[in-house]
Amino acid sequence: MTLAICSRAAFARPQLEGTTMGFGLKTEAHFNAAHFLTDFQGKCENIHGHRWRVVVYLYADTLDTSGENRDMLIDFGVFKKAVREEVAKFDHQFIVERGSLANDTIACLERETFSLLMVDFRTTAENFARYFYTRLTSRGFGVSRVDVYETPNNCAIYYGPCGGPHDGSDASVVHMA
Repeated sequence: MTLAICSRAAFARPQLEGTTMGFGLKTEAHFNAAHFLTDFQGKCENIHGHRWRVVVYLYADTLDTSGENRDMLIDFGVFKKAVREEVAKFDHQFIVERGSLANDTIACLERETFSLLMVDFRTTAENFARYFYTRLTSRGFGVSRVDVYETPNNCAIYYGPCGGPHDGSDASVVHMA
């Protein structure tokens, strides 16, 4: 699996050995949230927010051959709903890497009724891309790629085995509590 930084022009799926043709779908969702980067030297070590944009790509070699999804990769409605459900968990949250704040700081924020969401990963765009990939593949979607934008021009991309089920081997890195 490869992690890469993208530009607006980077739409094409990765070339995989033995794979020359297939079908793809793409949908996206957004969430607004605050975070900070633990142990980072720079402005992102401070609490700041983004309107995160999550773009998910599906891939399959073939289309369904029967039933109501005949000649389709998947019902767009099912795909969009799943992506939006996963993304909605983060909307208007202060996303905090577990262990990055003192317990009394967390208690103070909770007393002030801040919406905290504790995660078991550093809150980088790269880790969010891997998180959404893992969550959606565990739900049975043939995800080939996830882009997570922090700004309109900057995103991280997570590539998985194109269209294949995820084996969960890196799930411990991306778990959310």
